[in-house]
Amino acid sequence: MGHLPQKLRDTVRRRARYRCEYCLIPEKYHPLQKLHVDHIFSKKHGGQTELSNLALACAECNRKKGIAIGSRKHAEDAFIPLFNPRTDKWNEHFELNWAIIRPQTDIGEITVKILGLNEDVRIAFREYLMLIGAYPPSSK
Repeated sequence: MGHLPQKLRDTVRRRARYRCEYCLIPEKYHPLQKLHVDHIFSKKHGGQTELSNLALACAECNRKKGIAIGSRKHAEDAFIPLFNPRTDKWNEHFELNWAIIRPQTDIGEITVKILGLNEDVRIAFREYLMLIGAYPPSSK
């Protein structure tokens, strides 16, 4: 992603309340500690390095998202964008059913699929965090 000024990186982290804006895992409990500042729309898609296009993402969400901006449910369907932490509300597109992130909209469904939010290891990690009282965050 290149070099981001520390002040901008800190602002993104504070705004996200130090948790992944996609799966909501707190940075404090993330196995890799530091979360990544992600371009919501990659530079390849014309995205700029500005606060309105940046999100905090864990390594898993960031890696799986890559430069994706959305997908289609079926070959004949219209394009559906990924969840955008800057313009979408988490609770409108997802709900937690214990440690499973359930999509509530097409945007949620595409995001869960592309980011692999409900892979077994990710569910198990959220279950562990729930058992120690560290997940879900108090406000999404």
